[in-house]
Amino acid sequence: MPSAVSADPISGATRLRPVLLKLNRELRREIHSLGVTGGQVSLLIQIEKLPGMGVRELATRERMSVPGMSKYVARLESAGLIRKTELSDKRRVGIVLTEEGHRVLASVKRRRTAWLTERLRNVEPHELDAIDAAIEPLLKLLDEDIAQ
Repeated sequence: MPSAVSADPISGATRLRPVLLKLNRELRREIHSLGVTGGQVSLLIQIEKLPGMGVRELATRERMSVPGMSKYVARLESAGLIRKTELSDKRRVGIVLTEEGHRVLASVKRRRTAWLTERLRNVEPHELDAIDAAIEPLLKLLDEDIAQ
């Protein structure tokens, strides 16, 4: 038997949106002391997943303009988190994480996991099961699986 939410996606969206926004905000706060923004972390994760991708592909994945992405890439490069590398097609360059970029990203993941773990310890087992069951349907809302 369908629940009230399954019969009304607007109701589900209205309840889910503020929860996701608050979770996102809290997870972003966890990285403040590392000197990177949530947007920069998002780019670092994409680069980690597909090392050697170019600025154009990164811009497409992040739904940004190429000139705008070039500015973000320049900032990450000047911060020592990424470097450009030559590809077999000499007309293009790829982007890879530096050792520092890998270190920062690992720290981000550790802090975010610790924050979530601490809160999940206060959840009843049946609620934890419900959260776990919701992960796959939530992933379907995204264009791709993004592990942050």
